[in-house]
Amino acid sequence: QVQLVESGGGLVRPGGSLRLSCVASGRTFSRYGIGWFRQAPGKEREFVGAISASGDGGYIPDDVKGRFTISRDNAKNAVYLQMNGLKPDDTAVYYCAADPAGYGMEYLEVGYDYWGQGTQVTVSS
Repeated sequence: QVQLVESGGGLVRPGGSLRLSCVASGRTFSRYGIGWFRQAPGKEREFVGAISASGDGGYIPDDVKGRFTISRDNAKNAVYLQMNGLKPDDTAVYYCAADPAGYGMEYLEVGYDYWGQGTQVTVSS
């Protein structure tokens, strides 16, 4: 079993940056792909990217590509979501999740077995 804890959220001005962390417990962390999702008030949860178990592959959707990047450090059981050029529309609760397939290409929630509790990101002037 994998337990995930996100951190790093907060209030940031438009154009600013944040780096979210997802730290996992469990010895099998390095076998899982990790995805990031977000959910804004009144909206469905949406996929914002994933990274493979080894960290050498992944997928970032077009709507955040060029602004969001994902990296991981398996020695620290951690995955990071670097967000640059933040916009008010990026305001949401951000979640990380663990995908047992490990390829870093899963964009559907159903493909993820474990979820963190989320961290709030607010982009506002």
